Amino acid sequence: MRTFLAIDLDSELHQKVIEIQKKLKETKADIKFVTPENLHFTLKFFGNIDEKQLNEISNIVKKSIEDFHEFELHLKGIGVFPNKKYIRVIWIGVDNPEYFIKLQKKLDIEFNKIGFDLERDYVPHLTIGRVKTARNKDRLIKKINELENVTVGSMKVKELSLKKSILRPEGPKYKDLQIFTLSK
Repeated sequence: MRTFLAIDLDSELHQKVIEIQKKLKETKADIKFVTPENLHFTLKFFGNIDEKQLNEISNIVKKSIEDFHEFELHLKGIGVFPNKKYIRVIWIGVDNPEYFIKLQKKLDIEFNKIGFDLERDYVPHLTIGRVKTARNKDRLIKKINELENVTVGSMKVKELSLKKSILRPEGPKYKDLQIFTLSK
């Protein structure tokens, strides 16, 4: 099964993200937007795993988060991967990434011990759209520059979700396999 570990976007912030997506839509660029129910921060993408790996991952998350507690995330700014000359992914950034990165690195090191590659240059981000073609690229870049410092809002991170990704022609569907609660 195709899986990943994530932090779901607080539903109270969905509308603000939708408003940003609408502004990007006005550029008439060829963008496939992430649906509100699929908005999340990926901590680790595992790809296809079996039941044994699922159990190992679950045990690692349970043990690793013992040292972590709930934390606040401030969502601010629009960015792109890999760069503005060749935009593939449009995302919203995190204004206070230190604790988030500390959590991700701790998990990543533990996942590496069971055979998963370490992440390089991890950047906490919320993917909001994927660019399919270069249509209206200049208009898109102009709009991204305008939104570069947009403030989205804050959310309290209380849990992590181990998710199964089901690929469908109309877009992926995510199903929670397990929820891990951070201490208060």
